[in-house]
Amino acid sequence: MSRRRVDSQGSLGPDDEVMPYSDDETDDELDASSEEEPEAPPGAPQAPAEVRPSEMGWKVKANDRPYHHLPEFEKKVFLCIKKSRYSGNAIKTYKYNVLTFIPLNLYEQFKRVANLYFLALLILQIIPDISTLPWYTTLIPLVVVLGVTAIKDLVDDLARHRMDKEINNRKCDVLQDGRFQSSKWRNIQVGDVVRLKKNDFVPADILLLSSSNPNSLCYVETAELDGETNLKFKLGLRVTDERLQEERQLAEFDALIECEEPNNRLDKFTGTMRWQGEHYPLDLDNMLLRGCKVRNTEECHGLVIFAGADTKIMRNGGKTRFKRTKIDELMNYMVYTIFALLILVAAGLAIGHSFWYEEIGSKAWYLYDGKNQTTSYRGFLSFWGYIIVLNTMVPISLYVSVEVIRLGQSKFINWDLQMYFAEKDTPAKARTTTLNEQLGQIEYIFSDKTGTLTQNIMQFKKCTIAGRSYGEPTTAEGVVLDRGRLVDWSWNQHADRKFEFMDHSLVAIIRSKKDKDVTEFFKLLSLCHTVMVENKDGELVYQAASPDEGALVTAARNFGYVFLSRTQDTITIREMDHETTYEMLALLDFNSDRKRMSIILKFPDGRVRLYCKGADTVIYERLSPNTRHKETTQTALDEFANATLRTLCLCYKDIGADEYAAWSRKHKDAQLVLADREAALDRVYEEIESNLMLIGATAIEDKLQDGVPETIATLAKADIKIWVLTGDKKETAENIGYSCSLLTDDMQIHYGEDVNDKLRIRQTQRRHEPPAVRIGKKKPVLPFFPEPGKNALIITGGWLNEILYEKKKKRRRLRLRRLGKRPPPSTPQDGQPMDDLEKEMRQIDFVDMACECEAVICCRVTPKQKANVVSLVKKYKKAVTLSIGDGANDVNMIKTADIGVGISGQEGMQAVMSSDYAFAQFRYLERLLLVHGRWSYIRMCKFLRYFFFKNFAFTLVHFWYSFFSGYSSQVAYEDWFITLYNLCYSSLPVLLVGLLDQDVNDKLSLKFPKLYLPGQQGSMFNYRNFFISLFHGIFVSLIIFFIPYGAFLQTMGQDGEAPSDYQSLAVVTASSLIFTVNLQISLDTSYWTFVNCFAVLGSIAIYFGIMFDIHSAGIHVIFPSQFTFTGAASNALRQPYLWLTIILTVGISLLPVICIQFLHKTIWPSVGDKVQRNRKKYEMEMQEEEKKKPSAFQRGRRSRRSAYAFSHSRGYADLISSGRSIRRRPPARGGPQDSIREVPHREAENI
Repeated sequence: MSRRRVDSQGSLGPDDEVMPYSDDETDDELDASSEEEPEAPPGAPQAPAEVRPSEMGWKVKANDRPYHHLPEFEKKVFLCIKKSRYSGNAIKTYKYNVLTFIPLNLYEQFKRVANLYFLALLILQIIPDISTLPWYTTLIPLVVVLGVTAIKDLVDDLARHRMDKEINNRKCDVLQDGRFQSSKWRNIQVGDVVRLKKNDFVPADILLLSSSNPNSLCYVETAELDGETNLKFKLGLRVTDERLQEERQLAEFDALIECEEPNNRLDKFTGTMRWQGEHYPLDLDNMLLRGCKVRNTEECHGLVIFAGADTKIMRNGGKTRFKRTKIDELMNYMVYTIFALLILVAAGLAIGHSFWYEEIGSKAWYLYDGKNQTTSYRGFLSFWGYIIVLNTMVPISLYVSVEVIRLGQSKFINWDLQMYFAEKDTPAKARTTTLNEQLGQIEYIFSDKTGTLTQNIMQFKKCTIAGRSYGEPTTAEGVVLDRGRLVDWSWNQHADRKFEFMDHSLVAIIRSKKDKDVTEFFKLLSLCHTVMVENKDGELVYQAASPDEGALVTAARNFGYVFLSRTQDTITIREMDHETTYEMLALLDFNSDRKRMSIILKFPDGRVRLYCKGADTVIYERLSPNTRHKETTQTALDEFANATLRTLCLCYKDIGADEYAAWSRKHKDAQLVLADREAALDRVYEEIESNLMLIGATAIEDKLQDGVPETIATLAKADIKIWVLTGDKKETAENIGYSCSLLTDDMQIHYGEDVNDKLRIRQTQRRHEPPAVRIGKKKPVLPFFPEPGKNALIITGGWLNEILYEKKKKRRRLRLRRLGKRPPPSTPQDGQPMDDLEKEMRQIDFVDMACECEAVICCRVTPKQKANVVSLVKKYKKAVTLSIGDGANDVNMIKTADIGVGISGQEGMQAVMSSDYAFAQFRYLERLLLVHGRWSYIRMCKFLRYFFFKNFAFTLVHFWYSFFSGYSSQVAYEDWFITLYNLCYSSLPVLLVGLLDQDVNDKLSLKFPKLYLPGQQGSMFNYRNFFISLFHGIFVSLIIFFIPYGAFLQTMGQDGEAPSDYQSLAVVTASSLIFTVNLQISLDTSYWTFVNCFAVLGSIAIYFGIMFDIHSAGIHVIFPSQFTFTGAASNALRQPYLWLTIILTVGISLLPVICIQFLHKTIWPSVGDKVQRNRKKYEMEMQEEEKKKPSAFQRGRRSRRSAYAFSHSRGYADLISSGRSIRRRPPARGGPQDSIREVPHREAENI
């Protein structure tokens, strides 16, 4: 089945191959693109044509630091304070320093409503008239909370300080006082000349001046920028290469660089160098960007253009956002609710006190306190008194307990050996301690492709030659095996020992030299490419523009056709046992439009032959009618595509001398064309690339990281949707979508044009609705895909801008600037929104459509577009999002999502530095979410529900007591009990539940992904649960007060004394409360350990131990005013009658809870309850499954077009044909291994 694709090359839509930079377009581009726009009216204001701030706004003078501090380059910072607009090279990610830590940290902590509330309470408690509790009951918990949080913040910030210090203190050679001196990165400034050596990181965005390689060629690895490990080359200008090699020459260098302002475009740089009266154009090929690593170049020199915060890698970082969990936000609203409840209750009791005093208090002579205060004033004081008494409804220790639990959860993630990647010695790392429970609520994952889902390693897997397929496990005689063994390459001294292949029959054929097609196939692979080679101790190291090319040349090398060397016009290979040098007449390079590359060679016998390799779609159009094996090759291509392999067709054409001579003249003419040279060359290439003869096709595997398909399948079962956002081309992204089982054969795929059409239809329908309908009641949203079946979306960056109306933001602004302010259009324009509301509706429509799909892949998107897609889903779906990536181009997306995950262990660490969690492999995401995330969420919800309950049960006893104490703000407990209740008596058991509880173990959590759903729905902690905790607390407080109250009424003790005094009542209610809350947490504990058991019993023991100490005569003698309950505990608790009262109170408090839990688990069990009930059975099943061999991963069977195996950027063809990478030819060749190389015999890198 062939799927309909959008033709991106026509004029109907954006180019799918181009990565669009919507808001990041520079104004000079817009000036050029606006030329076709209608001319302004004669009277309209005209912007001067020469003003191009982005192009000429940045000036850099070489070796002249004072120049950059001139007044013209200063900007206003605050009022009249100015500083240089050029950033220093130091980076700063920390928040505090020695002076600002205490004030800033206290300011941040008091932004939390609860802390401010407790500070206000403390102030109230100092006022004698309204103080009903000693001030220390609030001060001690407040100091503990502020102190613990401050220490945690300090530890986090010290880690940031260390990382910043490590980067800023890296060393680099800087030209100062006429010679190179070692300097720290932080001291580098714009305009400095720096020297970099092999394997150095580039400290700033620098202009390459010269290098030790020929023609100032410099190879860089951009893993930290984009996660790709293949090398890219940069070139110095010819003039700087020739004149700036020596230290003295560099010291005298005084050029002025005029270029664009700092921006975030990683693919573009425009500037001019003025030097010695001449102007030289500069582009991205001349720039080394911060974060790149110098490879295969002994040393190079450069001029710093952008430093620190102005560099492109830092500009792509986006804003650092303060991230908070949904539970945090909910907790804040609940604190407001409790506060409102507190004010209402206090106001009611204050009114009650006023009435009571009026009716009873003022008339009872024995209650006279000597103060002549009015009734209303006494009510006013009573109000503030009850605010203090009932303040424990907002528990201050809640926040410190939450911080402790989060810290513990983070440590468990760090210590998890199942998320440790031994190969690179990389453990998982929780880089934040505030987001753990949010990991249990993820609904959308946004993933990068290269380096995140894939390893960016290409492997030659299969091929078809002359209609016969190779690559399955086969013997030398051609017998297919179930299990094969790897080919032994010992017969080939040049073979790459890491290369794996199992088809022995192909090796036997090629060694026999009998099959001409097979010989031609591998000869083409060894000749038709733009790979460069380096020789180190007899070992060949290939440097390829893309990993695909490297894989194909390595395959040819292992099969005996070894690429040895090349010059500007020759290429030398070893064909089995002899060397042959071919003359290269022309190299027709790959680009994203041609989707193929060709080389025209002159053989030693004088024949001229063209070799071509490319995507099957373009090759089949250009085949000769006489070519053979078209159908069988097509069948093989379909099989390879079903196995999600990347394919290329290989073909050749013999060219006559006259034909080549005529074509060569046209080729030279096209090379000299000034206007639209690329189009002219493409037309000439078309002429020669026709009537091709098919040889066969290759199939390369873009190796996924281990466990990616299984991880995606498991997360999908947990109802988590995965979107892939990548800068790669469409075919590659789609292919990876299939190989990682994100896309399946039963999905209907929708491309950009189709999506745009559906959205335009919806928008037109909305425009034609009557205004009353539009403004009125919300209608249910109609689905975009009403037909049954799964859908997937594959959309490019260009179409994304078109759909979201982002593509012409600046262009519209520019037009308004030229034509004067215009009112918005009153009539609908095609492709333009009428107003901001319509634009917002379009965005909502797109998000709704995308969320209807099972999978979404956005390709050729910029870093900013990645972040925009994430923010759209956050904004319109109110969903919890997670972004995962490994390069600097993912940083913005990582910072925008609710949770950012960085893939560590690669060369690039930029993503990790901006992330909240980091680990080495994508597959660990499954465990992070389904185990740690789910457990963290369940624990936090259980902790919060219980914490609110125990504080309501504790505080509302004062409320019931107030009815019997004249609403006089008298407390029902002893002061010290109130102080220590949340700190010592009830905190440890619930803290351990928040740290250690688990409903099912980790293996069952992974086996049943549906257990994750309650977290996404937020069903375990919400306002409903909060009010259940409130009513549960009200019920328990009623029981705890009224049963002892009834027991004390008209009671006589054994010794004839009545134990019905206030202090005995306080002891009995407090003891009942401690037993009830500690046994209640025991009922809620799912996972019992010795520590939990010890905590429950220990809390009760601590209560009695401290109570008997506080009630002892000894401590009363030392502090008579602070400890007034002398002998109360020993007197009350020696009465068996009161122990029976305590037992009765606790029993009645817990009995309804036990009944409800039993009924709930029996009649309405949740998925978790069912798994718990059958835990033993499932664990035995899993043990049996582990003993069995796992079944192989099944691929789809339906035919689809695979991605073609090429990089999405140009190759090294221009570099090779210009001869700039080639050293001058030596006088004579010494031997087979001394053939001419384009790079010196230096230490090679393992690319």
